Amino acid sequence: MKNVAVELLEILACFFIGAIPFAKVAMWGTGIDITKTGSKNPGFNNVLRVCREFGIRSKNPRAALALVGDISKAYVALALFAPGHASSVQWMMGIAAVIGHCWNPFLGWNGGKGVATTSGMLLYLVHWQLMLTLILYPTLRMFGRRMGWKQEGAISSMTTMFVLSTLVLIYKGTESGLFAYATLLIVVVRHRSNIREILS
Repeated sequence: MKNVAVELLEILACFFIGAIPFAKVAMWGTGIDITKTGSKNPGFNNVLRVCREFGIRSKNPRAALALVGDISKAYVALALFAPGHASSVQWMMGIAAVIGHCWNPFLGWNGGKGVATTSGMLLYLVHWQLMLTLILYPTLRMFGRRMGWKQEGAISSMTTMFVLSTLVLIYKGTESGLFAYATLLIVVVRHRSNIREILS
């Protein structure tokens, strides 16, 4: 029972690490609330877009801080708490960090789309070679932009996460695959407004 209690506390700690709002941090000193500007999504894409719109010269470093921060927080949470635990517990810790990012208690239970934080989680939990799949994301974005896709960013994100989750299922087994698909479901739910626009 004691071990279960400790595991639950560590999963909760991963949730709060995942909730660190790096997009908000990236906008410090600008007077701009990233959750109320642009798409209102606290992620690196919105940071970059809003900085361009307002003519903020440090747009690239700010967007990079948001991106690297959102990727790193899931990885760091797992690096701190996952060693020594069963694979299923490690996955729950990673998913907790993603949920903390997507439904952030520091942002009124709102949050980002979860793609960067999911990438950080997978970077820790799966073989690094599977992460080469992430090359698919910028490739699809460039192709989608040329083809005039609606929401090419959302399509690229969800497609990349689907392919990566499928590869996890194939190469890491059923348990890991189901956890990967559970995380994919979170990403899809967070993109529901994008999906509605694609289908409209």
